[in-house]
Amino acid sequence: MKNLNYLKTLAMAFVGLLFVTACDNDDDHTPPPTSLNIVETAQSAGLNILVQAAIKANLDAALVAEGNKTVLAPTDAAFTAFLTDNGFSSLSEVPTAVLKQILLNHIIDGTNITSKDLIGKTGYANTLAEGPNSNKLSIYYDGGNNSVIFNGSSKVQTADIMASNGIVHVVDKVIALPTIATFATTNPALSTLVDALAYADSGEPTVPYIATVSDANTGPFTVFAPTNGAFDLLLEELNVTALSEIPTSTVDAVLLQHIVNANVPSNNLQTGNITTLGGAITANATDFTLTDTNARVSNIVTTLVDIQATNGVVHVIDKVLLP
Repeated sequence: MKNLNYLKTLAMAFVGLLFVTACDNDDDHTPPPTSLNIVETAQSAGLNILVQAAIKANLDAALVAEGNKTVLAPTDAAFTAFLTDNGFSSLSEVPTAVLKQILLNHIIDGTNITSKDLIGKTGYANTLAEGPNSNKLSIYYDGGNNSVIFNGSSKVQTADIMASNGIVHVVDKVIALPTIATFATTNPALSTLVDALAYADSGEPTVPYIATVSDANTGPFTVFAPTNGAFDLLLEELNVTALSEIPTSTVDAVLLQHIVNANVPSNNLQTGNITTLGGAITANATDFTLTDTNARVSNIVTTLVDIQATNGVVHVIDKVLLP
């Protein structure tokens, strides 16, 4: 009887570990159902430290509960690297509250996201981890090159492991709680903004920007982040070919126009004056626009708002604001 039960367990584990490759072109193919819940699936996949971490953080019951959820599951090697990189010799040394938020940053609740939903696409989702004012943290996915990477660092090794209460994707790195810098540096559409921050830091005065947006303990801030296209338009408007042709002090003054010393989600944006670190701008909450003191209007990109980090929130805009 014990051997029979053991064979049944192995059979269920095999079904739960069926892998659907990201390049599968059969649109009608869906992973088969499984009787294993997420914790059992993680155990059968050899994700032992993840299971231990979930128990330590009191999240094992939530991962066993019914309902859809997408879990990004770090390998044991990923957890070992995380412990070493953060100065811990074992999982027991990680503060429970810290560990809980880290684990929650790997769970997207209420939906089963498959590899087919992500391959060839980029965008944001929200995890169960919390940032300022208990707002759920964002996570950026890049599904290019027939693979999926989260927050620019954690790559899916094995996708689409179905569980009875969700779906598991095994990843090769623990996903740290994101800062504003995380989202600025991982989205290629904001690369010129990163260049501008670094350029402003090379002169005086400076915030300093890179250190500030990278520090989880600063802020929180609201950053209105111009796209690369917005900076291209600015260079054309100023009749220059590169940011380096503009004094660093001017770039500093421009960047300050895009930072508010508070965490303001889009649903709290009100029509009227907004005080940035560089002065006042005007918001129109109906049209979702920002107007600088030169009467130049920038549209807030409605599909790229509320990108929530630990030290603030980012809203993408299509025109650079000038002092």
